Amino acid sequence: MVVVEASVSGFFRTILIIIGAIVALRFLGQLMIAKRNMEEERAMNERQRKFEQERSEKLKKFGKISILGGSKKKTSDSDYTDVVDVDYEEIKE
Repeated sequence: MVVVEASVSGFFRTILIIIGAIVALRFLGQLMIAKRNMEEERAMNERQRKFEQERSEKLKKFGKISILGGSKKKTSDSDYTDVVDVDYEEIKE
C-alpha cells in the first residue's frame, strides 16, 4: 500500500500545471480562430474577385447580340443557300 502525502509545494505545482494548461489551450484556441478567420477572408476575397470578373465580362458583352444562339462554330456560306434577304423600313417618330 502506497501512502501519498499532500505538501504545499506539490499543491502549488499542481495549480501552476493547471494554469499553464489553461493558458496553452486558450492560446491554441486563439490561433485556431485566427486561422479560420484568415481562411474565411481568403474565400470571401476569391468570391469577390470572381464576382468582379463576371461583372466586367457581362459589362463588356452588354448590348451585344449572339445570332448563332450559343453555337460558336463557323459555318460555311453553303449552309445559307435557302436564306432570302428581306428589306426593312426604318420607323421614324
